[in-house]
Order: sequence, then C-alpha cells, then structure tokens
Amino acid sequence: MKLLIIEDDNNASKFINFAFRAGWPEVQVLSALNGLKGVELAKSEQPDVILLDLGLPDMSGFEVIKHIRKSSSAPIIVTTVTNNEPDIVQALELGADEYILKPFGQMEIIARVKAFTRRMEHSDKQQSDAVLGPWRFNPEKSQVYDNNYQISLTQTENLILQHLVANAGNVVTYNSLVESLWGNYYPGSLQAIRVYINRLRQKIEQDPRFPAIICTKIGIGYYIAKNKQKC
Repeated sequence: MKLLIIEDDNNASKFINFAFRAGWPEVQVLSALNGLKGVELAKSEQPDVILLDLGLPDMSGFEVIKHIRKSSSAPIIVTTVTNNEPDIVQALELGADEYILKPFGQMEIIARVKAFTRRMEHSDKQQSDAVLGPWRFNPEKSQVYDNNYQISLTQTENLILQHLVANAGNVVTYNSLVESLWGNYYPGSLQAIRVYINRLRQKIEQDPRFPAIICTKIGIGYYIAKNKQKC
C-alpha cells in the first residue's frame, strides 16, 4: 500500500513515517510539507490513502481536498488539532472520508489506517439496496437516491448506514458503531460518531432537527425507523 502524508510539521511527518516503518513496514510512505507538493504527489503517485493536515502554510486543507478530488478518488483522512465540528463537516463535504484528532499515538495512527483499509475491502462486497423513507440506499455505490435526486456518501458514512440498516428497528449502541468502524474505542470516538450521524442526517433527513429516519436512543445509540416506526 502507498500512503501519502501532507503535513507541514516536519517532526510530525517523521513521527508518522517512523510509526509505519516500525509497525507496518510493507507500506510505502510519501511525504509533502505543503499543500502544493501534496496535490502534485497525489496526482503523480496515485496513493492508496492520504493523510492530510488541515493547517498548511501555503493553502488551506480544504483547498487541498478540492484539488486532489479533481484527479484522485483516494481516501483522504484529515488530521486536525481542533475538534471544530464545522471544519470537520466542511472537510467531509468536500470529499474527505475520515478524520483523526491530534495528538495521536503511533499505534493509534496505524490502527486507524488499518481499520480504514479493512472497511474499504468490506465495502467492495455486494450489498442489497434498502429503503430509507423516501430514499433508496445503494451501499455498493455509496449512494442514496430517489427518482430525481442522488446523494453520494463518504466511505465512513456508508459503513455506518450499512450497520444501522442491517439492524433496522433495533438500537445500535455507540460501542457497536465504534467497533464496526475502528475495531476499538479511542479518545474522541463517540464525538466522531455524532459528527458522522449529524452529517448523514443533513444529507437524507427532510428536517435534520427532527429526524424521521436515523433515530436517537439517548445515552445508548441510534436506530433506523422501520415499518412506520417513529423516532
């Protein structure tokens, strides 16, 4: 696998590079210390996964995502020091697939990237379509659509929705969602789940403030309303 790190902090880049050389040596690691070089490498090297710092000196991480998405569909995992939900949601809207909050440990970054690649392999398996209110969910294409409109999901959103659909009518606990995505709990994982659920609701709910498809069981988790079941 080929991993591209776009990170202006040389020490942080070396930290990640060393982590993979020690813990996952089969991965070829490429590094860029600014956004422009990162965009160039994303186009020329076609990495399998991109780790992107949102705070870069020459251009914003959001601009980097826009440029990369013009020539590459490689999964983008953004790294950020701030748990600012609007920034994270903006990155996801522009085409990022996942995010990780800094600081993180060497084993955590490896585990998160491994979990992400496993999920990509899982998503390649054919899945049946599901009806979500007025929408039809196609997990194989990571899309929800009706006759006139189509919305694309990120790979993480797709996996969350698959997990909820597979247990439609029943509550899926926070821990179950965390385990299905990352294998185990990490600091900030529950907040990450909430961010993805909020983003999904923005995409498929008629009024995200009053969800009718993805329901909350306070203190426990989420569930898909089934057979005219109300939230």
